[in-house]
Amino acid sequence: MMTAETMRLTLRRPDDWHLHFRDGAMLKAVVPYTARQFARAIVMPNLSPPVTTVEAASAYRDRILAAVPEGADFTPLMTCYLTDEIAAEEVEHGHREGVWIAAKLYPAGATTNSAHGVTDVANLFPVLQRLEKIGMPLCVHGEVTSSDVDIFDREARFIDEVLIPLMAHFPDLKIIFEHITTRDAADFVAGSPDNVAATITPQHLMLNRNALFEGGLRPHAYCLPVVKRERHRRAVRAAATSGSPKFFLGTDSAPHSRHAKESSCGCAGIFNAPFALEAYATVFEEEGVLDRLEGFASLHGPAFYDLPLNEGTITLERAPVDVPASIPVGDDEIVPFKAGEMLGWRLAD
Repeated sequence: MMTAETMRLTLRRPDDWHLHFRDGAMLKAVVPYTARQFARAIVMPNLSPPVTTVEAASAYRDRILAAVPEGADFTPLMTCYLTDEIAAEEVEHGHREGVWIAAKLYPAGATTNSAHGVTDVANLFPVLQRLEKIGMPLCVHGEVTSSDVDIFDREARFIDEVLIPLMAHFPDLKIIFEHITTRDAADFVAGSPDNVAATITPQHLMLNRNALFEGGLRPHAYCLPVVKRERHRRAVRAAATSGSPKFFLGTDSAPHSRHAKESSCGCAGIFNAPFALEAYATVFEEEGVLDRLEGFASLHGPAFYDLPLNEGTITLERAPVDVPASIPVGDDEIVPFKAGEMLGWRLAD
């Protein structure tokens, strides 16, 4: 609901359907930013070592809950890291016990801490068959990883070489094509059956690949999948703001310390959690469809995951907010998305 006089936008409390908390001191530092805005979040399992057992997932969930500020109402939704060797029985056990809400497919070597990921999707067929049977969603990092494939083409190649054959084998499997970055992916999801959906990040709505090289090499604009050409950004932006229930909010917020980003081999990931909703609101306002933000942020995700809508609301107000240049984490710091810039919306207290 928009109040014109004061430019305040009230939404049913939203969820983040894809993000990273890491662990240890980093986890304790970043969880409050997500809990401030979102009621629930799908937590990615690519720790080191990865979360491949029900026991590990339960322990990780406990560590996250311990980092939630007192009085905040936040529920982490855990995912299972799929490997070539993982047993279908373990995956089903975790889902049946309410520990795992979804399973995550990382092609081996696709992104941070994905070395234990899947080397060939055919190795997962017994697990995927079980997921399809029990209705457990599959979250997919959709890139091929062959060194002979250009990094800007890896998402499109994944659709042709992996996703289309996978869907042919498992037509009823619920699939979330995570953090889509290309027109190819947006068109594919839009044209797929209702059991296929996608999450979209703020950075892929706001940045194209020029951001990586603006005035020099920009490590804090580096994430995986990498940002793409302007035509792809526009297509993904059109999908997010279309009102289609097949697209919903997933920040892929991925914190790394400054020294890990600004190094000879900088880590992939953009930490956008502190001002995620403000960034999305900026995009939807620029497209003239603020009335569609609630669907994208608060309605489409729960519907796809067959979860109840959240109670309560949050309110954004049209007012400037300065994004800090950095956020302290122990003896280090994180550089957030849009660091040093001003956004036009802020989360009301």
